[in-house]
Amino acid sequence: MSMLSHTDLRKGVKVLIDGNPYQIVGSDFVKPGKGQAFTRIRIRSYITGNTIERTIKSNEKLPKADIEERDCQFLYSDGTDFHFMDTASYDQIQMSKVALGDAANWMEENMECKVLTFNGNPLSAEPPNFVELEITQCDPGVKGDTAQGGSKPAVVSTGASINVPLFVNQGEWIKIDTRTGDYVERVKR
Repeated sequence: MSMLSHTDLRKGVKVLIDGNPYQIVGSDFVKPGKGQAFTRIRIRSYITGNTIERTIKSNEKLPKADIEERDCQFLYSDGTDFHFMDTASYDQIQMSKVALGDAANWMEENMECKVLTFNGNPLSAEPPNFVELEITQCDPGVKGDTAQGGSKPAVVSTGASINVPLFVNQGEWIKIDTRTGDYVERVKR
């Protein structure tokens, strides 16, 4: 098992604390006038989704979490569980909607994604950074709407609700940034 020093602790790094896998979501190196330097990290648990803060002294080391990324295809959702297929081994992987978190909003059938596993158990799935989805429900724009200005709520084909510009209409396809859940642009289909 490889060990990480306090200088390796950056955003996105996966660490093992008390036997559980975490991802670093923020880190600050602190060198006080007196005393020993340390790194303050904010970590999110892959198991519970909770974010906590830890202080790591400059002489401490943390074990790196052995999290495997598998290329998978999202097959379908039965309401409570999401089903994936490993594209290399054709194994089926089942994951709850709770484990997926916000990623569940962007999963569309036959979509390629990454499934993260720890000790053979699925932790979460990461959709592509950008997805193209159809708007299934949206109020029509009002006369006088322009490309500049306000936004309105819309529901996309996966059931997620996002804000779109006033000029976008129901039945159109849009590109969405899955990391933030923001509208990017209209796309032709």
